[in-house]
Amino acid sequence: MTSPLVPGSTIGILGGGQLGRMLSVAASRLGFKSHIFEPSANPPAADVAHRVTTASYEDQDALKAFAETVDVITYEFENIPTSALDLLETLRPIRPGREALRISQDRLIEKAFLADLGLAIAPYADVTDSTSMTAAVEAIGAPSILKTRRFGYDGKGQARLKSAEDAAEALAEMNGAPAVLEGFVNFTCEISVIAARSADGQVSAFDPGQNVHRDGILHTTTVPAKVPAKLQMDAVLMAAKILNALDYVGVMGVEFFVTPQGLIINEIAPRVHNSGHWTQNGCVSCQFEQHIRAVAGWPLGDGQRHSDVVMENLIGNDMDRMPELMADPTCALHLYGKADVKPGRKMAHVNRITKG
Repeated sequence: MTSPLVPGSTIGILGGGQLGRMLSVAASRLGFKSHIFEPSANPPAADVAHRVTTASYEDQDALKAFAETVDVITYEFENIPTSALDLLETLRPIRPGREALRISQDRLIEKAFLADLGLAIAPYADVTDSTSMTAAVEAIGAPSILKTRRFGYDGKGQARLKSAEDAAEALAEMNGAPAVLEGFVNFTCEISVIAARSADGQVSAFDPGQNVHRDGILHTTTVPAKVPAKLQMDAVLMAAKILNALDYVGVMGVEFFVTPQGLIINEIAPRVHNSGHWTQNGCVSCQFEQHIRAVAGWPLGDGQRHSDVVMENLIGNDMDRMPELMADPTCALHLYGKADVKPGRKMAHVNRITKG
């Protein structure tokens, strides 16, 4: 990108879920149009986007037509088929770049990348069959967790090993997919850093948030995190190191385990992140605006926190609490426009201001 996009330009977004929806809202605030490419009909982002293309990621004609209407392309999730990206990058800039996607789409590649940067990660081993599973358990031990190398999210594609006897059952749960066995980390809490990097190399990180999960899905993120200031700074510096190593443009989420020995990176996500939703009501420029600014070639905004916030995901029947939440003046509701309430489905989130 040689010059910043001017207002009125169109930002193409691959994926029309709630992240695509909130990116579209941020783009609109800055005077941009958004064009969503999404295989499913009536996605959450359709309510707020300027334009939506409903087509498969394998539909090359639809991809070409989509690219011709946009000035830059970004994405709301990692698992976009390589064939689609191969075509799109010949037509328009993709931000963040393909290298970040290549690394994050495969847990084994991601772990090797982080280790090569000298960053602390949990012990791990590649698992492809029963023989490698036996060797992995011997090397890593138990308790541990087996994860598919690709396509896992929100606790899906994972199986826990309480002891070595659980190995065969855990491997069967992978359904033949290549996997990674990760050693158990004895951590006191999990934090995440949402950081942005602009096209000219400027890096800005939001304050680390402290995360609590339920059933493998993020439940709350609290800022400020209750961890020492030195560890918070270490987390920010580690996130910046990753962004710079990738020549990254956009927002990234980096999750850390806090241990008595220091920080261990859990995983990276090359996109706006659930644990960064608190920024919508805690900062002048939220993570979605930062991402749009970065991919448009604009300077990054002010990401300093002006309020203490607890972000809570509303999942499934949590929507029954809507009357109570609407009546709470400290709560800012962000509904995703999903028609059907399902168990385990993220329907909305609420940012509760605890100190302003």
